[in-house]
Amino acid sequence: MISAKEQLSIIKRGAVELIVEDDLLKKLEKSVVKKKPLRVKAGFDPTAPDIHLGHTVLLNKMRQFQEMGHEVIFLIGDFTGMIGDPTGKSETRKHLTKEEVAENAKTYQVQINKILDPVKTKIVFNSEWMGKMSSADMIQLAAKLTVARMLEREDFKKRYQSEQPISIHEFLYPLIQGYDSVALKADVELGGTDQKFNLLMGRELQKEYGQEPQSLVLMPLLEGLDGVNKMSKSLGNYIGITEPAKEIFGKVMSVSDDLMFRYYELVSSVSLGELETIKTDVKSGALHPMEAKKRIGAELADRFCGAGAGAQAREEFEKVFSGNRLPDDIPTAEVVWEGEKMKLAKIMALAGVAKSNGEARRLIQQNAVEVDQKPVTNVDAELASDGKYILRVGKKRFVQVTARK
Repeated sequence: MISAKEQLSIIKRGAVELIVEDDLLKKLEKSVVKKKPLRVKAGFDPTAPDIHLGHTVLLNKMRQFQEMGHEVIFLIGDFTGMIGDPTGKSETRKHLTKEEVAENAKTYQVQINKILDPVKTKIVFNSEWMGKMSSADMIQLAAKLTVARMLEREDFKKRYQSEQPISIHEFLYPLIQGYDSVALKADVELGGTDQKFNLLMGRELQKEYGQEPQSLVLMPLLEGLDGVNKMSKSLGNYIGITEPAKEIFGKVMSVSDDLMFRYYELVSSVSLGELETIKTDVKSGALHPMEAKKRIGAELADRFCGAGAGAQAREEFEKVFSGNRLPDDIPTAEVVWEGEKMKLAKIMALAGVAKSNGEARRLIQQNAVEVDQKPVTNVDAELASDGKYILRVGKKRFVQVTARK
């Protein structure tokens, strides 16, 4: 096991805040001396079936703890998932059924093996202890917290002041998440900055139950492909870890240069020294930002899709976008022509590469359309019914169109 100070340096990489840093260092020092690993917990509510790159910020930090010899506990909040985390919500959240949560939890167990060492990962469900808790036990737990303390949460406070409803069961969420740390006797808990209140609740409850309060490692929320909003499936700005390698690589290539460095810091496995070298080389012009993006795009494709997937995705990307060549797997579409010739805009809509004739015309006006690798700028362009055409819309959408006989 490496020294406590070296471990702390690794833990601090990308972290926004450590609560309390001195206490965490003491725990690490004690762990080294006694050769006893710390119990490191992170909780995930299975509210959606897929894990995306935003989730991996915590998972990568968990992997680092594993590599330093600590016990990592991946907590699936199947009980809290049925309540729904009210964090950041301006209205009461729709809760999931037990069956929906159970189905999503199954996919989580499979997907985390892409990042965590399955042999060293302990997976637990908080229904294991919450399901056994009686109504009297729950009342005793609720008695340890005041309504005033709950209303210190910014989202609850705003909803209360604006007279938006707050359901009683929403108060239970941070209470139960905090109790999870008691049940697991956690030494350290990881979470996003938006979870700070809930994680602090764990410290408070551990004190109430006579345990040493856990240290907290707060990680930033990863911005999505738009570079503005938190990565989210509902916003469509995400990179899913179960997506094909070419999709992962292509999405990484679409991010801004600034966001690229953010991804390097939070989800890449390159060392801090390597990252500084990349930043310096990009700034000096010795390394083109596009090449830096290709490196991390290939790394992520390899990690989630298997060794060699990154190189293949890169080759495909360069073949299509750098060499102006066509991809190998172009989808096909048959279209019923109206007469011997038909407007390209209508063909695009019928082939599914535009939502409507109007959108197709706008794409043509924006110079975003090619037919057989030749740009088309005339919105009234027509194609004859006796040919096969490869349409390219934007950078990534291809379709081979033929007339249906």
